[in-house]
Amino acid sequence: MLSAATATTNKKKRKNCFLCLGEEPCGAGTKRREALFNMVLTAFTFPAIASTALAATGVAEDLRIYTDDVNKFKISIPQGWQVGSGEPSGYKSVTAFYPEEASNSSVSVVITGLGPDFTRLESFGKVDAFAETLVGGLDRSWQRPPGVAAKLIDSKASNGLYYIEYTLQNPGESRRHLLSALGVAFNGWYNRLYTVTGLFVDEESEKFGTDIRKAVSSFRFI
Repeated sequence: MLSAATATTNKKKRKNCFLCLGEEPCGAGTKRREALFNMVLTAFTFPAIASTALAATGVAEDLRIYTDDVNKFKISIPQGWQVGSGEPSGYKSVTAFYPEEASNSSVSVVITGLGPDFTRLESFGKVDAFAETLVGGLDRSWQRPPGVAAKLIDSKASNGLYYIEYTLQNPGESRRHLLSALGVAFNGWYNRLYTVTGLFVDEESEKFGTDIRKAVSSFRFI
């Protein structure tokens, strides 16, 4: 069993690792990969903002296109969803999309700077090994008492992106479904990591699951 001092030390190490990617060189490849997935899992809440970058051309009637000309990406999001954006400390940009009503569902696009040794997604390893290592590292169901149960559903590389689907469930809580698309792009000065994450819980699967899957799979660089 970990002592309180040891647990506090480990917590600080995880926090430092979370902040190091794109800001300071990490000490090892494992820490870099852990930091990357911390970004994938991070949830953000922003106030609704008006956006002139939305259009409905060329997409299904239940979706609309959001285009970010500054950060050079586009994504199709559900009609009626709110849009929020910001630049939290440690991030180049965060854009969140979420239903107008109270919900546990959302889609986010998080952009972070990468060090010079991260030139492409393969710098983090092949997609299957990357996904298995990271999702496996999130699993705490073996602890006593059990912690969060993490399960990898699927992983693949397509369209120059890594796609990872997995679930997380804390004991006594709803199961969360997470679908992520990850890509690396160069903006003329440095490489940046784009992490698109769609999230919904079991209870909202029928209502939002399909649209969130469409949104994550629609992400493209422009």
